[in-house]
Amino acid sequence: MITDIYRIPWSLVVVIAAITTFGLTGLLRADELYGESLLFEKQLIWILLSWPVMLGLTQIPYRLIRPFAFLSYSICVILLGVALFMPPINGASRWIPLGILDFQPSEPARLSFILALAAWLMHRDHHRQIMGLIPPLVMTLVPMLLVLKEPDLGTAMLFLPVLYAMLFAAGAKTKHLVFASAIGVLMLPGLWWQMSSEQKSRVVSVFTQQDGGLAPVGDGFHLHQSKQVLALGGTWGSISQAEPPIDDPSAWQLPAARTDFIFAVIGERYGVVGCGGLLLLYSLLIFRGLAIARQTHEPFGRLTAVGIVTMIGTQVVINTSMTVGLMPITGITLPLCSYGGSSLLSTSISLGLLMSISMRPGYEVATLPFESSRNSRSAA
Repeated sequence: MITDIYRIPWSLVVVIAAITTFGLTGLLRADELYGESLLFEKQLIWILLSWPVMLGLTQIPYRLIRPFAFLSYSICVILLGVALFMPPINGASRWIPLGILDFQPSEPARLSFILALAAWLMHRDHHRQIMGLIPPLVMTLVPMLLVLKEPDLGTAMLFLPVLYAMLFAAGAKTKHLVFASAIGVLMLPGLWWQMSSEQKSRVVSVFTQQDGGLAPVGDGFHLHQSKQVLALGGTWGSISQAEPPIDDPSAWQLPAARTDFIFAVIGERYGVVGCGGLLLLYSLLIFRGLAIARQTHEPFGRLTAVGIVTMIGTQVVINTSMTVGLMPITGITLPLCSYGGSSLLSTSISLGLLMSISMRPGYEVATLPFESSRNSRSAA
């Protein structure tokens, strides 16, 4: 046990702690701007609950999870369907009420999808033929469409990038990946048809946004205010300013400042330099995760690591891009920063599993290291 503790990738733990600290300071700044909320204290409690789970998972061999991958995926799909019949909260049926708390099945569904997909793709004959791509595509579309129906556009957008990254890591043929991409493009009209009117209007608002002037009404208001609050921080942030650059309190108005738009609040507090530092930390986390995947010879572990890193990286890109108007506002949180217990716990579990893979990169029984079919073809 002591040896396992020494083998924990502490450099990754330090990066995670630094990102989490950024999120806590953002919540404190939101309390200063918008009034006390006790969300900082609640987030701190969730951190104290999530970290033991994350570090505890490092002591469990990740291979023990593989036999339950398809079962957990099936259960999560069923729960996603059940959530659609629950009473909507703020217009969305994303939660299953459990009395003292509301359970959001889309959070564990993302990780269970990665585990099930890794368990399928680790067998080379499952993806080397064009027909072998159909099961992974179905495994992706089922939870994605259920999440989109909730509606939750942001979480739904995570599934396809994870699928393609894991297919690439598994060694799927390039022509098959191109074919799968073409199918994805052809499916876009169908996905647009499945989107709610609110989701469609948010997509449209990206192409009709205008900088400066009065804040628009409707969906454009959130985007306008997000960019304005971010701009108020300037280069070094309000922490270096003697007095606010604008006297109008409405300039700081920002709905969902502690969740979806925490990046804008961090930018207001620490400026461009702070935003750059936070993005650098995310980059270190992603590159470290990819290094873990590259160093792992066992196929299930390698593919799971690729899926986890892709999921977190895509989530960061979507959240920060929507904050500055490069992507539609989707309601997706910034990993480890935004307020939210289920999101924080789910991300911590994923990172704990990633660290478990890092600590056990080799085979336990087999003698040959894992090589994707792409590497095998090049060697031949």
